[in-house]
Amino acid sequence: MRNKPIGIFDSGYGGLTILREIVAAMPDYDFLYLGDNARAPYGNRSFETVYEYTLESVQWFFSQGCELVILACNTASAKALRTIQQNDLPQIDPNKRVLGVIRPTSEVIGQFSSTGHVGVMGTVGTVQSGSYLLEIDKFFPKLKVTQEACPEWVDIVERNVFDTPEADELVMLHIDRIISVDDQIDTLLLACTHYPLLLPVIQKHIPEHMKVISQGPIIAEGLKDYLRRHPEMEARCGRSGRIRFVTTGNTDVFDSHASIFFGKNVVSETLKLAN
Repeated sequence: MRNKPIGIFDSGYGGLTILREIVAAMPDYDFLYLGDNARAPYGNRSFETVYEYTLESVQWFFSQGCELVILACNTASAKALRTIQQNDLPQIDPNKRVLGVIRPTSEVIGQFSSTGHVGVMGTVGTVQSGSYLLEIDKFFPKLKVTQEACPEWVDIVERNVFDTPEADELVMLHIDRIISVDDQIDTLLLACTHYPLLLPVIQKHIPEHMKVISQGPIIAEGLKDYLRRHPEMEARCGRSGRIRFVTTGNTDVFDSHASIFFGKNVVSETLKLAN
């Protein structure tokens, strides 16, 4: 039956920048968003903890009728996706699918660079996992990829202090650092879904020739392509244009912050997970 929402998961608010682009591209579909705000951030947590939290959230999505779940979180995609796909899904339900944001981004990132030098800005967890290095190498083996962990950027976004000297200083610090490693970089990938909200600040501190790539439009197009290639999954997706927002944290706090990320007013429900 065509009544299943597509699940969109993130450790907090960042995945809303992905959902915003997906909804713009696919406005007729039904979506269920879960932000695990009570246990955020995931960036500095161990592989085991991120896997445990992500699997628990995925199982909740399945209990809500979702057949397809998107991990709109780079850390969860880096630390949990492969294990869930290979070990858990065959036992839970081999017809359900969990997809991430790293592979579809890696499939196209080389197309944006003229010099063949790309910078990846991410959380500590994403950078340390090496997932982007591994995935990009599969599609663009000649591309030179330099990574930079920018853990403070998430905090700037969550505190909504974009237009401050602190934001300028911390953005400039990491951009200068990655350029000092490779001054031929002409494309910066924002490999954290929080970072697009810093785009105006980032653009103030990069050379004129440098492009900044956000993942939202890439993931939206990737999802549309996935459903075109998998009509059996597309046939199960609800298409009444409904969006439901759920958080493991405080709903008032979530709604206030989420509206900034999503670009529209958000009214959420609360969920208490086991751990």
